[in-house]
Amino acid sequence: MLDTLTFGFLGGGNMASALIGGLVSRGVPASAIRVVDPFDDARQRLARTLGVQTLAAPDAAFGASDVIVLAVKPQQFRDAVASLAPLLKNNLIISVAAGIRLQDMQRWMGTTRLVRAMPNTPALAGMGMTGLAAAAGLSDDDRAIATSVAEAVGQCVWVEDDGQIDAVTAISGSGPAYVFYFVEAMERAATEMGLSAEQGRKLAVETFRGAAALAAESPEPVSTLRERVTSKGGTTYAALTSMDASGIKDAFVRAMHAAAARGREMGAEFGKD
Repeated sequence: MLDTLTFGFLGGGNMASALIGGLVSRGVPASAIRVVDPFDDARQRLARTLGVQTLAAPDAAFGASDVIVLAVKPQQFRDAVASLAPLLKNNLIISVAAGIRLQDMQRWMGTTRLVRAMPNTPALAGMGMTGLAAAAGLSDDDRAIATSVAEAVGQCVWVEDDGQIDAVTAISGSGPAYVFYFVEAMERAATEMGLSAEQGRKLAVETFRGAAALAAESPEPVSTLRERVTSKGGTTYAALTSMDASGIKDAFVRAMHAAAARGREMGAEFGKD
């Protein structure tokens, strides 16, 4: 499906680069991809490493792309699409900008062929997780295209409405930072207990990798997997009891609610007239 389409990327940062690399690996010719980025060094890097066509600003050919991916920062989004809107030709538009709501994109661009997507940074390693929400009335064919784009860098889930993307952002969009946060803590504990920083990093990273793989492959609830590691009175029990006494799980849940609330705030902030 993808190798018959042309793609335009508004913005050429890390997420755009990951998606472009994934598309090329799925058979999309680099010549079928155009990237708009205002910075000359970014354009040179994209042309050199990915072989795509680059532009400083959208032109008619860019505006005629079958699929346009909006990969600009939320605070720059409205200005960026203002120059693009007059060039659109009923394209499928996929936005990966955090906080920007479908209703505002519809108003600014005058189209309903819209998908709001929230990928995460493991897309850079081909292991991304993307949440997707469709504008009302989006066709099954457009959903299939958006799914294929997301799956070029990992896996995806569709949610029922635009507002749920804020929850996706809180869980998986921001999620890699939570993992890195806990890896940092495990590295620190390792060095405090006499291991080297390198040993602590490897122990922590591989433990997360293995535990995630086990959770993905097992049909059992993660609570069951946790209980199997936790012998009453043992070392794991001591660690989890300490965390429960400190309220870590509740604090972690509150943190994700805070992230979702900030997503809603961004939507209201950047979407106002």
